[in-house]
Amino acid sequence: MNLKVLVIISSLFIFLGCSDTDNTKAFKIAVKNNTNAQPLSPFVVLSHNEDYHLFKVGMPASIELEHLAEGGDHHPLVVSKTSNNNIYNTFFKSEEIPPGGTESIILSSINHNHKYLSIASMLVNTNDAFIGETGLNISSLNVGESIRINAPVWDAGTEANSELAATIPGPVSSGEGFNAIRNDKNQVVIHPGVISNHDGLTYSALDVNLRFLNPGAVIFITRIK
Repeated sequence: MNLKVLVIISSLFIFLGCSDTDNTKAFKIAVKNNTNAQPLSPFVVLSHNEDYHLFKVGMPASIELEHLAEGGDHHPLVVSKTSNNNIYNTFFKSEEIPPGGTESIILSSINHNHKYLSIASMLVNTNDAFIGETGLNISSLNVGESIRINAPVWDAGTEANSELAATIPGPVSSGEGFNAIRNDKNQVVIHPGVISNHDGLTYSALDVNLRFLNPGAVIFITRIK
């Protein structure tokens, strides 16, 4: 075999070996807890197409989102890709985000056709409040570029905002998390906020420090490859 043939074959192997890498992107997702005293549950990120919506304002929350919003449990959303062809992949953290803290995760091997992300996390000292963004288009980001999203606090509408200790799963009371019975308006809306036991709701398990303003979190998305 002559040198020219060897060069051609070697070049072919190099080309084949790079094809997967050349067709993927990577992103760093950082979520900063913007609240005064509300821990955020470990967040989840979904990579999906334009037909998937983590939620729609004014519409009922999915059962998967209800699990997260009421109990901080992201597992049903993580495994939802196995039953929903519009979801390409899911990523998640294992650590809560303390007030003022930031957690980040690397999304590797994001195909060029996977243009959209959705992100969610629960404010754990509430009934069913969550921060969430859906349908974030990342297709135009170049390497090194970032976008910042001020994420509001949503009310999943699946559980009444009673603020009772028995219904708050966070460390303030360690009450019940997910409950399949929906006893609220059954639509996702902007959260009206915490009343607390300092402002007339005497039976509330929440004190004034657990109130929050929007944005409840700040999300940074950076393309790193």
